[in-house]
Amino acid sequence: MAQLSPLLKQATPVVVDHGEGVYLYDVDGKRHLDFTAGIGVTSTGHCHPHVVRAAQEQIGKLVHGQYTTVMHQPLLELTKRLGDVLPDGLDSLFYANSGSEAVEAALRLARQATKRPNVIVMQGGFHGRTVAAASMTTSGTRFSAGIGPLMAGVHVAPFPYAYHYGWDEQTATKFALRELDFLFQTVSAPNETAAIFVEPVLGEGGYVPANTEFMTGLRERADRHGILLVVDEIQTGFGRTGKFWGHDHFGISPDIVLIAKGLASGFPLSGIAASQELMAKAFPGSQGGTYGGNAVSCAAAIATLEVIQQENLVENAAERGRQLLEGARVIADKTPAIGEVRGLGLLVGSEFTTADGEPDAATAAAAQQTASKNGLLLLTCGPYMNVVRMVPPLVVNAEQVDDALRIWGEVVASVTGS
Repeated sequence: MAQLSPLLKQATPVVVDHGEGVYLYDVDGKRHLDFTAGIGVTSTGHCHPHVVRAAQEQIGKLVHGQYTTVMHQPLLELTKRLGDVLPDGLDSLFYANSGSEAVEAALRLARQATKRPNVIVMQGGFHGRTVAAASMTTSGTRFSAGIGPLMAGVHVAPFPYAYHYGWDEQTATKFALRELDFLFQTVSAPNETAAIFVEPVLGEGGYVPANTEFMTGLRERADRHGILLVVDEIQTGFGRTGKFWGHDHFGISPDIVLIAKGLASGFPLSGIAASQELMAKAFPGSQGGTYGGNAVSCAAAIATLEVIQQENLVENAAERGRQLLEGARVIADKTPAIGEVRGLGLLVGSEFTTADGEPDAATAAAAQQTASKNGLLLLTCGPYMNVVRMVPPLVVNAEQVDDALRIWGEVVASVTGS
């Protein structure tokens, strides 16, 4: 009898029967508040009726129209709709299936367009599990261990993770930018550097938001040296942070944006957006793929955009995000086991530490597992896996946030004895 790979470690014991909105229902009929959203994917909640209808209708028309062979209407319509929300000047799109594919497509474009070999990534960043994407990932060795040698030409600069360094944010930011300049002098000369890749909020790295000084510093250095700034919005895009794009908080404009996760409410779809001028500098035939721009996924993405706009989900993410962050901080104030609570919009992380300030993965895991038993699904993240993250669907309401915080407060008290 075939079985799933034993390497697929389950974060919760839940076997799902069906989902509805913010809830998952297991095969025994128990209801769970899903504050994982499929790792930020089910932006409109589980099985939003508008998205379901769009997908059902499309399945009856065309399931797969390979998009370097034929065009189809959902692909063309989605491209038009995305043109209304993409950052100014990014008017050319390439579609793929996963975030890793989007990262590798951006890497290929950056190297071909600039004719430079190197890229700079941020310490703690996550960009995927395929070989090139894993080579660019530093949020944990589990993503790249045992597959070396990794891809050459990737260099790592610090991210302003103030709590990790034990500094205030301004000090951490000045350090990060100074070290980036030092990297240009010692490791990757600017004229050898094709791109800087950055997440507006470190995802797997611990839900650490960037800041305006840091992001504008990256933009200024990219402009000065002719380097492309690639903003990985795979987890932070489509309203997740309380603005449509995570980088909107920081007043910068990227050269390339990476999209996936919340784009299609659970259907596999990803892509990169750049200017027509930049996209044209890549080599002919360098973009493609069998399943990219799948017709059903595109139809679901169009419906997702409509729901986000019609139900004011970006604004809801901002309001509920403030409620969730403030509530999680109140809970943290009652126990020394949580060293910091941070986040942006509906990305909130609680970092567990020991009495002497060391990462406490055991207590974080105990809290996450206990929450699961109590009907609140959460995940851990961070290099030490000591951060418990909350990433609910954008449709979450105030009562559901309060319910999650009630459960979380009880869980924290029980596992920390505070």
